[in-house]
Amino acid sequence: MNPPFAADLNLRLCHSCKLSCSLDQSPDSCPRCGARLHHRKPNALSRTWALMIAALVLYIPANLLPIMHTSSLYKESSPTILGSVVQLWRGGSWDIAAIIFIASIGVPVTKFLVLTLLLVTVQTRRNLASCRDRTRLFRALELIGYWSMLDVFVAGLLSALVQFGVFGVIEPRLGILFFGIVVILTMLATLSFDPRLIWDNNHDHE
Repeated sequence: MNPPFAADLNLRLCHSCKLSCSLDQSPDSCPRCGARLHHRKPNALSRTWALMIAALVLYIPANLLPIMHTSSLYKESSPTILGSVVQLWRGGSWDIAAIIFIASIGVPVTKFLVLTLLLVTVQTRRNLASCRDRTRLFRALELIGYWSMLDVFVAGLLSALVQFGVFGVIEPRLGILFFGIVVILTMLATLSFDPRLIWDNNHDHE
């Protein structure tokens, strides 16, 4: 026997404090925080699509433009994200190169693919994966989102290390700005998506 939905129990989840509110006692607002109650997040799909497409567009210059400019007595360079990964790998710093690659390439691409899968399956009502599996995908997406700024932190760490040198100077470039905006937009897109939409109009709870 399938478990009942919140609507069957006349309950509604507060989007602000996550309290399960009884519509019999508080039909319009959350009794704990006072936020307005909604059956689903308003315009969740259109807002998530807009944020994700904007992030995808900005992800192109984030990868094509240099993220920093380094100069010393010996040479100057303005690497892109992938260029900095290659330089670090060739220089023997394979661990930092792997972190930057995962944070700047692996995480954003994964978020784009998973969000697209969730949005398409919800809108077309196609069960390419079970509701449980898609919900787990969304929870994993939320989890990896916490590490999205790792690349920016590493770039800041590298900048600090070089600045401490006597002959080395490093300056940020537009690429790191675009990448930071992409990170923020993908985080907002994940927050805008309502995972309960996965279960709407689906009777298979297996």
